[in-house]
Amino acid sequence: MDWVLAILLFLHVGGAIVAFGPTFVFPVILAMGGKEPQHVNFGLRLVGRISERIVFPLAVFQGVTGVLLIWKAGYNLFATGWLLLSIILYVISLSISFFVAIPNVRKLIEATSTPPPPPPAGSPPPSGPPPHIAAMVKKGRQAGMATAALLVAIIFLMAAKPTF
Repeated sequence: MDWVLAILLFLHVGGAIVAFGPTFVFPVILAMGGKEPQHVNFGLRLVGRISERIVFPLAVFQGVTGVLLIWKAGYNLFATGWLLLSIILYVISLSISFFVAIPNVRKLIEATSTPPPPPPAGSPPPSGPPPHIAAMVKKGRQAGMATAALLVAIIFLMAAKPTF
Protein backbone atom coordinates (compact mmCIF):
# COMPACT_ATOMS: atom_id res chain seq x y z
CA MET A 1 0.00 0.00 0.00
CA ASP A 2 1.43 3.39 -0.84
CA TRP A 3 1.83 6.06 1.84
CA VAL A 4 -0.64 8.54 0.37
CA LEU A 5 -3.37 5.91 0.31
CA ALA A 6 -2.50 4.84 3.88
CA ILE A 7 -2.64 8.44 5.12
CA LEU A 8 -5.96 9.07 3.36
CA LEU A 9 -7.43 5.90 4.84
CA PHE A 10 -6.17 6.87 8.31
CA LEU A 11 -7.74 10.34 7.96
CA HIS A 12 -10.99 8.89 6.67
CA VAL A 13 -11.40 6.27 9.41
CA GLY A 14 -10.10 8.54 12.18
CA GLY A 15 -12.33 11.38 10.98
CA ALA A 16 -15.35 9.08 11.03
CA ILE A 17 -14.66 8.02 14.61
CA VAL A 18 -14.19 11.59 15.87
CA ALA A 19 -17.07 13.00 13.79
CA PHE A 20 -19.78 10.47 14.43
CA GLY A 21 -18.84 8.94 17.78
CA PRO A 22 -20.27 11.84 19.81
CA THR A 23 -23.62 11.62 18.01
CA PHE A 24 -24.38 8.38 19.82
CA VAL A 25 -24.15 10.26 23.14
CA PHE A 26 -26.56 13.05 22.12
CA PRO A 27 -29.68 11.06 23.07
CA VAL A 28 -28.26 10.51 26.57
CA ILE A 29 -27.49 14.22 27.03
CA LEU A 30 -30.90 15.28 25.76
CA ALA A 31 -32.80 12.65 27.76
CA MET A 32 -31.10 13.87 30.93
CA GLY A 33 -32.02 17.45 30.02
CA GLY A 34 -35.61 16.40 29.47
CA LYS A 35 -35.75 14.95 32.99
CA GLU A 36 -34.28 18.14 34.45
CA PRO A 37 -35.99 20.97 32.55
CA GLN A 38 -33.78 23.61 34.17
CA HIS A 39 -30.84 22.01 32.32
CA VAL A 40 -32.47 21.25 28.96
CA ASN A 41 -31.21 24.45 27.35
CA PHE A 42 -27.64 23.67 28.40
CA GLY A 43 -27.94 20.14 26.96
CA LEU A 44 -29.26 21.55 23.69
CA ARG A 45 -26.49 24.15 23.52
CA LEU A 46 -23.90 21.44 24.25
CA VAL A 47 -25.25 19.18 21.49
CA GLY A 48 -25.46 22.17 19.12
CA ARG A 49 -21.89 23.26 19.84
CA ILE A 50 -20.44 19.76 19.44
CA SER A 51 -22.39 19.35 16.21
CA GLU A 52 -21.36 22.67 14.72
CA ARG A 53 -17.71 22.58 15.80
CA ILE A 54 -16.86 18.88 15.45
CA VAL A 55 -19.52 16.67 13.86
CA PHE A 56 -20.56 18.73 10.85
CA PRO A 57 -17.12 19.99 9.76
CA LEU A 58 -15.68 16.49 10.05
CA ALA A 59 -18.71 15.01 8.29
CA VAL A 60 -17.88 17.21 5.30
CA PHE A 61 -14.21 16.20 5.70
CA GLN A 62 -15.39 12.58 5.34
CA GLY A 63 -16.70 13.41 1.90
CA VAL A 64 -13.40 15.02 0.89
CA THR A 65 -11.27 12.12 2.14
CA GLY A 66 -13.71 9.67 0.60
CA VAL A 67 -13.45 11.27 -2.83
CA LEU A 68 -9.66 11.32 -2.53
CA LEU A 69 -9.65 7.63 -1.53
CA ILE A 70 -11.85 6.72 -4.49
CA TRP A 71 -9.51 8.61 -6.81
CA LYS A 72 -6.26 7.30 -5.29
CA ALA A 73 -7.43 3.68 -5.01
CA GLY A 74 -8.85 3.78 -8.55
CA TYR A 75 -12.35 2.57 -7.69
CA ASN A 76 -14.87 2.50 -10.50
CA LEU A 77 -17.70 4.14 -8.61
CA PHE A 78 -20.47 2.83 -10.86
CA ALA A 79 -19.16 -0.73 -10.78
CA THR A 80 -18.92 -0.81 -6.98
CA GLY A 81 -22.46 -1.01 -5.60
CA TRP A 82 -21.56 -0.84 -1.90
CA LEU A 83 -19.56 2.34 -2.46
CA LEU A 84 -22.19 4.05 -4.58
CA LEU A 85 -24.92 3.17 -2.05
CA SER A 86 -22.71 4.44 0.79
CA ILE A 87 -22.30 7.77 -0.98
CA ILE A 88 -26.03 8.07 -1.58
CA LEU A 89 -26.77 7.33 2.10
CA TYR A 90 -24.06 9.84 3.14
CA VAL A 91 -25.65 12.58 1.03
CA ILE A 92 -29.10 11.78 2.46
CA SER A 93 -27.70 11.85 6.00
CA LEU A 94 -25.94 15.18 5.46
CA SER A 95 -29.13 16.61 3.96
CA ILE A 96 -31.16 15.57 7.00
CA SER A 97 -28.52 17.02 9.29
CA PHE A 98 -28.11 20.35 7.53
CA PHE A 99 -31.73 20.98 6.56
CA VAL A 100 -33.64 19.40 9.47
CA ALA A 101 -31.47 18.70 12.53
CA ILE A 102 -29.37 21.89 12.70
CA PRO A 103 -32.29 24.30 12.21
CA ASN A 104 -34.40 22.29 14.66
CA VAL A 105 -31.75 22.38 17.41
CA ARG A 106 -31.33 26.13 16.89
CA LYS A 107 -35.10 26.63 17.24
CA LEU A 108 -35.16 24.46 20.37
CA ILE A 109 -32.30 26.45 21.92
CA GLU A 110 -34.17 29.67 21.24
CA ALA A 111 -37.46 28.25 22.53
CA THR A 112 -35.88 27.05 25.78
CA SER A 113 -33.69 30.10 26.42
CA THR A 114 -36.33 31.73 28.61
CA PRO A 115 -38.50 29.93 31.14
CA PRO A 116 -42.16 29.48 30.30
CA PRO A 117 -44.64 31.82 31.99
CA PRO A 118 -46.03 30.58 35.29
CA PRO A 119 -49.44 28.90 35.19
CA PRO A 120 -52.48 30.96 36.19
CA ALA A 121 -53.14 31.15 39.90
CA GLY A 122 -54.81 28.00 41.20
CA SER A 123 -53.83 25.93 38.16
CA PRO A 124 -51.61 22.88 38.53
CA PRO A 125 -48.15 23.20 37.04
CA PRO A 126 -47.90 21.92 33.47
CA SER A 127 -46.74 18.36 32.97
CA GLY A 128 -44.31 18.03 30.12
CA PRO A 129 -43.11 20.55 27.61
CA PRO A 130 -45.39 22.97 25.78
CA PRO A 131 -46.85 21.50 22.57
CA HIS A 132 -44.63 23.52 20.21
CA ILE A 133 -41.49 22.33 22.01
CA ALA A 134 -42.76 18.74 22.13
CA ALA A 135 -43.25 18.87 18.35
CA MET A 136 -39.68 20.11 17.84
CA VAL A 137 -38.33 17.42 20.17
CA LYS A 138 -40.20 14.76 18.17
CA LYS A 139 -38.83 16.15 14.91
CA GLY A 140 -35.29 16.18 16.32
CA ARG A 141 -35.63 12.64 17.65
CA GLN A 142 -36.83 11.40 14.25
CA ALA A 143 -33.96 13.17 12.44
CA GLY A 144 -31.47 11.72 14.94
CA MET A 145 -32.79 8.18 14.57
CA ALA A 146 -32.74 8.46 10.77
CA THR A 147 -29.16 9.73 10.65
CA ALA A 148 -28.02 7.10 13.17
CA ALA A 149 -29.60 4.34 11.08
CA LEU A 150 -27.98 5.71 7.94
CA LEU A 151 -24.62 5.89 9.70
CA VAL A 152 -24.86 2.28 10.84
CA ALA A 153 -25.79 1.23 7.29
CA ILE A 154 -22.82 3.15 5.86
CA ILE A 155 -20.45 1.57 8.40
CA PHE A 156 -21.77 -1.87 7.46
CA LEU A 157 -21.30 -1.19 3.75
CA MET A 158 -17.79 0.17 4.28
CA ALA A 159 -16.73 -2.77 6.47
CA ALA A 160 -18.45 -5.66 4.66
CA LYS A 161 -18.18 -4.36 1.07
CA PRO A 162 -21.00 -6.63 -0.09
CA THR A 163 -21.23 -7.35 -3.80
CA PHE A 164 -24.44 -6.45 -5.58
